[in-house]
Amino acid sequence: MQKRNWKALLPIVVFLVMYLGLGILFEYVLKIPMGFYNIPIVVSFLTALLVACLQNRSLNFDQKLQIMASGVGDKNIITMILIFMAAGIFVGVVGRSSAESVAYFLLSIIPARYAVIVMFLVSCFVSIAMGTSVGTITLITPIAIAVSDGSGFSTALCIGAVMSGAMFGDNLSFISDTTIAACNGQGCEMKDKFRANFGIALPAAIATLVILLVRTSHGEAAAILSQDYNLIQIIPYLLVLAGGIIGINVFVVLLIGILSGSIIMLATGSVEATALLGNMGSGAAGMYETTMVAILVSAICALIQEYGGFAALLGFARRVFKTRKGGKLGMGLLVGAMDIATANNTVAIVMANPIAREMADEYQISPRNAASILDTFSCIFQGVIPYGAQMLVAISAAAELGKEVSAFDIMPNLYYPFMLFVSSLIFIFFVPEKMGEKNQ
Repeated sequence: MQKRNWKALLPIVVFLVMYLGLGILFEYVLKIPMGFYNIPIVVSFLTALLVACLQNRSLNFDQKLQIMASGVGDKNIITMILIFMAAGIFVGVVGRSSAESVAYFLLSIIPARYAVIVMFLVSCFVSIAMGTSVGTITLITPIAIAVSDGSGFSTALCIGAVMSGAMFGDNLSFISDTTIAACNGQGCEMKDKFRANFGIALPAAIATLVILLVRTSHGEAAAILSQDYNLIQIIPYLLVLAGGIIGINVFVVLLIGILSGSIIMLATGSVEATALLGNMGSGAAGMYETTMVAILVSAICALIQEYGGFAALLGFARRVFKTRKGGKLGMGLLVGAMDIATANNTVAIVMANPIAREMADEYQISPRNAASILDTFSCIFQGVIPYGAQMLVAISAAAELGKEVSAFDIMPNLYYPFMLFVSSLIFIFFVPEKMGEKNQ
């Protein structure tokens, strides 16, 4: 049995102090807009890696490099990085105009009196299609502001519906950073994680719809904004979603999406061939930071594991969480704590993955359920923290349109993350477990 060593966790502490501490200083003391996101996260992880390299003098630097190389060279890490690149290219190809077509199509077919519910459903669909909650909020919030002005429903309620839908899609999308990180970190197929996740997310989404319907049942909405849309541009999204659900290899699915998107964008005159290639490059480049984080975290975690840090964490988990259900909750709280500290659900999952794998082995939790728990709990916490990118982008988008709204106005209207937390607890503690779950 590996020796437990709490000191091996020092690099994580250094990262959290540097990133969280500077983030709080920038955001709340110096009042710098988007202060948390002015902190170079790659530099913070490089500092943590340096600390890890300075520990454990029984190993020389070459031996530590070998340990880091084995961590970075893990099949799941390489696969995750390649999927990040392919997903970035896909998003670069289809662009925002395709997502806008999805949004305005749904807005055109649902009656105006259900304005807030429209915002939630539109955000659900667009975030599943785009694989990004921040991108969805950026795109749909201006529409939500216009709906609020026309309907009389509060700005905070409309923005809360948009953020709720964005987190629904972020949690389930096959091209979401969180899905990619959770599935490859736990070694499960995306379709399996989707099916496990859907059983948690759907009841939460239905409960959210009911709450929104009750809250808006006495309101009268004016006509919702109408704008031209091109339904053919929705096809690449639908192909990716359908291929993922069916279980086609994720690389094949993304290749189909890229090819179909390229053909459609060129055929409809939405982009020129040279610009399309540039968009592909920009999409891949947009994954640079996420990719570097995955590489650096895998190197740091390889050293921490070698030094006995994860053995110490696992020993603590054994004392606190004594059953499989407790282990699942512990896994969720672990990634939640990482998310509170980093304000980034993808980074939280990447950081939590190694110890979560150890916990999955210890408590006999299947890879698909482990991936589902990590993704779900990271989205729960990311969806409600007042300093997360999603919240800050929504507030900024509203301010640009002359609407002053605070995070604490919006937070009581974030029904989906709250319902998702309840649904997750029901899933963990009350859904009967099957024998031999580990092999599922």
